[in-house]
Amino acid sequence: MILNSYSLLMPAQIVFGWGRRTELPALAKSLGQRVFLLSGSQTLVRQGVIAELVTGLQQAGLTVITANAPNHEPEVCDVDRLTRDWSAHKIQPGDCVIAIGGGSTIDLAKAVAALLTNPHGESVQDFLEGVGKGLTLQHDPLPMIAVPTTAGTGSEATKNAVISSYDPPFKKSLRSDRMIPRIVLLDPELTVTVPATTTAYTGMDAITQLMESYISRKAAPIPQALCLQGLQQAWPAIAKAVKNGRDRCAREAMSHAALLSGIALANSGLGMAHGVAAALGVHAKVPHGLACAVMLPPTLRYNLPVKEQELAELGRVCLTDLRGSDAEIARRFIDAVAQLCLAVGIPTRLRDIGVPREQIAALVPASQGNSLSANPRDLTPYDLQHLLESLW
Repeated sequence: MILNSYSLLMPAQIVFGWGRRTELPALAKSLGQRVFLLSGSQTLVRQGVIAELVTGLQQAGLTVITANAPNHEPEVCDVDRLTRDWSAHKIQPGDCVIAIGGGSTIDLAKAVAALLTNPHGESVQDFLEGVGKGLTLQHDPLPMIAVPTTAGTGSEATKNAVISSYDPPFKKSLRSDRMIPRIVLLDPELTVTVPATTTAYTGMDAITQLMESYISRKAAPIPQALCLQGLQQAWPAIAKAVKNGRDRCAREAMSHAALLSGIALANSGLGMAHGVAAALGVHAKVPHGLACAVMLPPTLRYNLPVKEQELAELGRVCLTDLRGSDAEIARRFIDAVAQLCLAVGIPTRLRDIGVPREQIAALVPASQGNSLSANPRDLTPYDLQHLLESLW
């Protein structure tokens, strides 16, 4: 069999393990002398974990400049504001960025790390796909360490930052191969206090990414192998993590799966579920992971005619007791995905997540973009509107 050519992008260093956040000072010192630290977890702030990490960095001889991320997905104004604040400190060689938080915090930090060294635009919007001036990064961003505190988006391993606006409404990416964080420090212990609902939404985001990357029209061999391992771990773990957040094995499995999902999507793209999820976030302010989870079963069903073999392969990995033809296993697997969503509290109808029926027409054009273009089965605007109407 002749393999298609491919490239692989991923962080230069991945540090994974329970309690390994204590290694942050040494990792930061390998990048520079001054740290711009963005924190997004209020729980970790209240527990003193962030203060403990800052103290460790300072005791290692590093200068630390801190900021807190907003408790929402990053907007154009958030990126521009933090870029101005940190630019006032006169960026210099030896500076680096540390982001401690969920995917939104990491995306915000990635965008700011890029703009600090690329001041040729007036706003991050100038660089965003499809809505800006088409500006591109001319210089490497400040080197960055991503420390995720949720297990979901995989932003710690991706080459883009998703930025939103509500006037005008859009959700677009600042994207460049240069933007992958230099170091990922993944300590699953930091996720144990994440609430059950957030655990479900972020975990289903990771599972959606693993499945969509596997069947994407841009799928490649190494990311597909990572998707299989990620699903093998996440499938039995997500319900356990939702039920008992202090289940160490479940938290470790979900953190690892989320990381693999980020590497996979950075190299293979996604599909319809993520394309529509972006539109649901902008127009109905549906949390990203929830939107992905609601759209996952219908996305798999829509793509079944062109990806039967691949969906059967996923079924055999997730449900080892399945027997039968590819067609039978693929259909039963999609039914099992729908049942998993229900088990972790995911609704099945758009109306149940706050989407007014009259909003569906606006969702169709807003879903167009990088994710939808990677969907393995062609999808016309009419097809998408019909599908969304059926889900309402």
